[in-house]
Amino acid sequence: MGMSVENGGGTRSRRRGGGTTLSEINVTPFVDVMLVLLIIFMLTAHVMEYGMEVDVPRTRYVQETTKDLPIVTIDKTGDSTLNGAHVNIHALVEEVHHRFPGATGVYVRADKDTLWDPIAQVTAELGQGKLQVYMVTQPDDTVGRRRR
Repeated sequence: MGMSVENGGGTRSRRRGGGTTLSEINVTPFVDVMLVLLIIFMLTAHVMEYGMEVDVPRTRYVQETTKDLPIVTIDKTGDSTLNGAHVNIHALVEEVHHRFPGATGVYVRADKDTLWDPIAQVTAELGQGKLQVYMVTQPDDTVGRRRR
């Protein structure tokens, strides 16, 4: 039975106090994950507002409202969507009543370059269906400014 009681250079002394402990947190993986999330957010942020790009006309007075109503969007080509899903103009009232039971009105967002005919057809269909039509516009920032 042999036993060593040496204190200098043995394996026991290296484990206890010979090495230094790593007390710093490695932030490299955290930074990598955050950069990937930032890139994903930057690529998808513009899609989150609406699926269709519509430039509504500017007016002097815009009524502010907080009603939660369906939104009919008419793009430059005259295509209509109901809250982002394509819909036939002639089936618009039925779709509004089916998807939004109890809705009494509808917001209509039309691109300012849209011909009047599709807008008139949509508003006429909604009027025939006893739905109130609210036209969506943007406030005109140039009101009150003098042009030179």
